[in-house]
Amino acid sequence: MAKRDFYEILGVERGAGDSDLKSAYRKLAMKYHPDRNPDDPSAEHQFKEVSEAYDVLKDAQKRAAYDRFGHEAFEGGMAGRQGGGGFADIFDEMFGNFGGGRRSGGGDRRGGDLRYNMSITIEEAFNGRDAEIKVPSSVGCEECSGTGAKPGTQPVVCKTCQGHGKVRAQQGFFTIERTCASCNGNGRVIKSPCVACRGNGQLQKEKTLSVNIPAGVEEGTRIRLSGEGEAGARSAPSGDLYIFLSIEEHPIFKRDGADIYCRVPLQMTTAALGGQIEVPTVEGSRARVTINPGTQTGTQFRLRGKGMSVLRRSDRGDLYVEMAVETPVNLSREQKQILEEFAEAHNDSTSPQSTGFFDRVRDLWEDLRD
Repeated sequence: MAKRDFYEILGVERGAGDSDLKSAYRKLAMKYHPDRNPDDPSAEHQFKEVSEAYDVLKDAQKRAAYDRFGHEAFEGGMAGRQGGGGFADIFDEMFGNFGGGRRSGGGDRRGGDLRYNMSITIEEAFNGRDAEIKVPSSVGCEECSGTGAKPGTQPVVCKTCQGHGKVRAQQGFFTIERTCASCNGNGRVIKSPCVACRGNGQLQKEKTLSVNIPAGVEEGTRIRLSGEGEAGARSAPSGDLYIFLSIEEHPIFKRDGADIYCRVPLQMTTAALGGQIEVPTVEGSRARVTINPGTQTGTQFRLRGKGMSVLRRSDRGDLYVEMAVETPVNLSREQKQILEEFAEAHNDSTSPQSTGFFDRVRDLWEDLRD
């Protein structure tokens, strides 16, 4: 079956610039990436097709050849990613890839980045804390110092690529560079593998790490521990560990940025007569709030500087206390009698909101009858 036009695959014009190519590739790669489409076998094919098209068109020399000769310019097994490390490398280059290594100098692979999800309470987010976490990861083999070679021996230079990790092939006036098949791009070959790690230079191990969580962190805050990710291949640099924080729900407090909201039930008598109540604060203390006579449900009191810590700053947000007037329940006979007497003595001035509301309702009904 004939290959589709690369410009058609990416959905761009032939004169598209680098930014347009990159934008088109980014959208399609995210759409068809196999990790996002585990139940769609065709997605992997489309992802490879998009990646191959982008790899050719982003390179000025390859693009010029393609514009002149089409797919024939790369016939004979020399197309696109045959000269690189695979379609996934393009995706990693643009978006990053937890658990997937990146190329470093000399052809060796930098270790993959790791992700660790950590849940903390709102109090811990307020105060900050030091924590220890256990992370399963690959570490450099101590037996061979991460080289993968048996102790007392060393990897030798690959004779095929002379240590470059890549080989070149000439086709007309084009030079195509490919990963060396003899050493898989490492530039070195292990003749006597290490027994402990079987030549991988890495072993699986659970690491215990200390992490400092600063005061004021928010939902989704990311903490980076440099060099604590997967070990690099054959003594290459290790990747990084990224800790993603999530804040647990609190039974009393609701957080909105640096501010905290708290809904407090208020006795009907206190709401009517006024008084003082004590409310909790996020640091574990209590704050006094003065209630004015006639306070209604929904009334908010603002306590300045009683909210959350702010990351890398010395100030704090505010605490907003919202009143919820509580209707009495389980009344005794005497209590009911007192309320009945109050109801008989009730007049419009003691309940202005309900009086005004029902006046408007009566007016509405009269208008409807007219």
